[in-house]
Amino acid sequence: MQKEFYAPFPEGYAKGMTKYIVVFGTVMSGLGKGIFCSSLAKLLEMRKINVAPIKFDGYLNQDAGTLNPYRHGEVFVLRDGTETDMDFGTYERILNAKLDKDNYLTGGKLFQIVLNKEREGEYLGRDVQIIPHVTGEIKYFIRNLAMKRDADVVLIEIGGTVGDFENGYFIEGMREFAYEEGRDNVFFIAMTYVIEPFSLGEQKSKPAQLGLRALLSLGIQPDMLACRSEKYLNENIKEKLSIYSNVKLDNVIGLHDQKSVYAIPLYLKENFVDKKIIEKLNLKADNTNFDKEERELNKYIHDLNTSIKKVTIGITGKYTKISDSYASIVKALEHAGIANNALVHIKWIDTEEFDESKLEDIDGMIVPGGFGSRGVEGKIRYIKYARENKIPFLGICYGFQMALVEFARNVLKLNDAHTTEVNPDTKNPVICLLPEQMDVETKGGTMRLGERGINVKQGSIVHNLYGSTHIKERFRHRYECNPKYIEDFENNGVIFSGNAPEQPIMQILELNTKAHPFFVGVQYHPEFTSKVNKPNPLFYGLINASLKNIE
Repeated sequence: MQKEFYAPFPEGYAKGMTKYIVVFGTVMSGLGKGIFCSSLAKLLEMRKINVAPIKFDGYLNQDAGTLNPYRHGEVFVLRDGTETDMDFGTYERILNAKLDKDNYLTGGKLFQIVLNKEREGEYLGRDVQIIPHVTGEIKYFIRNLAMKRDADVVLIEIGGTVGDFENGYFIEGMREFAYEEGRDNVFFIAMTYVIEPFSLGEQKSKPAQLGLRALLSLGIQPDMLACRSEKYLNENIKEKLSIYSNVKLDNVIGLHDQKSVYAIPLYLKENFVDKKIIEKLNLKADNTNFDKEERELNKYIHDLNTSIKKVTIGITGKYTKISDSYASIVKALEHAGIANNALVHIKWIDTEEFDESKLEDIDGMIVPGGFGSRGVEGKIRYIKYARENKIPFLGICYGFQMALVEFARNVLKLNDAHTTEVNPDTKNPVICLLPEQMDVETKGGTMRLGERGINVKQGSIVHNLYGSTHIKERFRHRYECNPKYIEDFENNGVIFSGNAPEQPIMQILELNTKAHPFFVGVQYHPEFTSKVNKPNPLFYGLINASLKNIE
């Protein structure tokens, strides 16, 4: 007789070998679960505990690749080409980690796994249901990550909030998971929000209570509450939430707004969050390098607040109304600023229209990635201004392509030069589809994606910044510099200082430093590899050149 259980385990898996922390959202999204999770993981890593993060997103997209930045923030690309949401940028920056597809599961990806297995007969004639099959695949995905990474802890972030229809099966999966693994091996954290209406001038806990009630009704008993608020959490609010949720008062943690996300790991340490979890899960901690890493974080926060120099960088893009659309660029500029002892001020410039007056107080310019025709002519005009007025410039992906279009129009005098993405009928298609993209019809996951090698020309600006003639960076594009125009560009001053090792794909352009102090365009996304104490060299170079521009 068939059993009702469906709980597949990877070969060699043993319960208790790995411990699990699960973080749920309650009142609302956008509270910073990703920042909290990555900060907690950082603390555990500082104690030599091997942590593997994983995030569940309930939407039915198979990945984040086709999501509009206005709706979901930037699309972050992992080393294996997986397109994820912006939380993974936070994980990689704070943890200095390199994640891949095994760290990310969407509803769409999950149901694709289930449907493929059903078609292949792996469910042995069973009627396939949310329970046990969908929840079973969720549990397998987690255990598989634990095995692959030999993790001491898998830290699981459930995207969205309790009550979202698309999150129901993930939350149910976690209830079952704790049942199977044993509550000594699983630690539940509920993140909630304590409001403080302006008209009242005091904190109110009722929305938080209602969110917790919804979570409790689904069989999830939190071990800890992480309570976001604008100001310090009042003690009476803590007491109310403790009584209401059956969570010990000491485990109700207030998380008020901080000046920097990099202060959060240290704040969690001050509130003994990591210590409580280590004790509950019986983890082995090694504090040999903890003090050293703590000093490095403190120094970064100190430098962030005391940098003497100031520099203004204009980001000229089409998604500038939502700064999350360029979250990794913002952080990369911060990293590079600290490395140059400077505080970076960002000026957001929408490229829908060209307004020269907006450029009067900028010291450097970035034209970031993007797709489609909206704002393209504005980008081209801003690039022209930066080139002619010798403003330090960094073009990223689409910015690289538009820099070539601008140069072709105004230096090569090819007035109708364009990218075939915007004008398929242009007589001078200086930007065209990559050959392997010619027959691609679907949109999701079909671009040139992930970490790839680049050969760098000796003695170039980029070579001097990276200190190497071979580098690796992350890509996300369909179009390239049309090989037919490479010679014309080079004969008129463009230096293609980086190309793909295996194909004649131009990946870096620059102008001679005698013609321009810093004019660099790259087909890849350097912002994805920038870290706290290791800024990406291109951002470092841009800030350094912009400071010299001020002088």
